[in-house]
Amino acid sequence: MFNQAKRFARPIGAAGAIFSAFALAVASPALAQEPNFAGHNVTMIIGFGAGGGYDRWGRIVARHIGKHLPGKPNVVPQNMPGGGSFTAANHIYTVAPKDGSVLGIIARDAPLGPLSGMTGARFDPLKITWVGTPTKETNVCFAHKRAKVQSFEDLLKHELIIGNTGAGTGTYTYPKGLNGLLGTKFKLVSGFKVSTDVLLAMERGEVDGLCESWDSAVGKRPDLFKDGTFKVLFQAGPQVEAEIKAPSIFSLVKTPEQKQALEYLYAGQGIGRPFVAPEMPADRVKMLRDAFAATMKDPEFRADAKKSKLDVNPTDGVGLEALIKRIYATPKHLIDKVAALIK
Repeated sequence: MFNQAKRFARPIGAAGAIFSAFALAVASPALAQEPNFAGHNVTMIIGFGAGGGYDRWGRIVARHIGKHLPGKPNVVPQNMPGGGSFTAANHIYTVAPKDGSVLGIIARDAPLGPLSGMTGARFDPLKITWVGTPTKETNVCFAHKRAKVQSFEDLLKHELIIGNTGAGTGTYTYPKGLNGLLGTKFKLVSGFKVSTDVLLAMERGEVDGLCESWDSAVGKRPDLFKDGTFKVLFQAGPQVEAEIKAPSIFSLVKTPEQKQALEYLYAGQGIGRPFVAPEMPADRVKMLRDAFAATMKDPEFRADAKKSKLDVNPTDGVGLEALIKRIYATPKHLIDKVAALIK
């Protein structure tokens, strides 16, 4: 027995080493050569339809990130709406090639889906690649001036009919959560593909309000906020934004438990507008994260974002991944409570 083991433990020799190296290269082509996308397209999947805030961010990043990738490829946007961006996240995680040729933007609250047991979330936020986010977010809930609700206090007394773009998005989860946690009277109307459709419905009198990110809302209709047609009821974000003339939702809670629950509910605001890619080898992860970080510093990208009224306040992929891990360390009883409210 000893001799048999010793026989198999002999050095493999030069020829064996060459063969082993060749086998490794064939088995792991992604590790065997440096990536170069010259002459090829890279796909930017956008988890929503055209016209909304995620679409704007996805297309702006797509216009500029290619110059920072090996071979300077053309980056082609592809809208893949459905399930509050779960369709896109599932595709990126399970179908897309794991070579850096596909990345995408998903809803800031999509990472909470698997944690909360939401239907349709078939991806693992602890394994998917977090590329980075170009901005941190502040969510606002606002009402048309014709509505009875013109303040948070009104919202505790009167119903406000609001549109949403699907489970898994802040347009749905935030008002649903607030109804259960604070007793607000949001009535949710579904069926809208993008928030632009909700804004049009507000103007037509079909719904009276919306909860979405401030930069997206004011970027699309600054005139209606400026002239008072749209009234912000409250804001919710990592910090209070002085330009938004409305109180923070965290200043309106009555108990420490409510505050803790709201901090989990609004955790996505720190996630911002997250860009993701499939689970990949470390070198490909670094390639995409480096390209994203370089894009965030690119003067042409920043000028493009400013022209589109989008605020650039990025977090890199490492920081975003760390935030996701902190969120997933939230006590289970608190997760279960919020999850039950937003289903």
